[in-house]
Amino acid sequence: MRWPPQISWSSANTREGSRHYQVLSLGGKGEERWVELSAVMDKNVRFEISWCELKNFTKCSSGWLQLLKDEDE
Repeated sequence: MRWPPQISWSSANTREGSRHYQVLSLGGKGEERWVELSAVMDKNVRFEISWCELKNFTKCSSGWLQLLKDEDE
């Protein structure tokens, strides 16, 4: 996956109460790269995630995808 990242992301599991996010800002170099995400449905939900974690396809996918409901919801 190439830097800079896509602007929209979907999480396989609920994180901070949401599963769809937009990139607000990004920074860092090399292994220290990070991305700040904001939940699409609640702009008050914001967090930073390492680029390495974000590009792990088992947890996140670029774009807004229709996802199956979490089993624990």
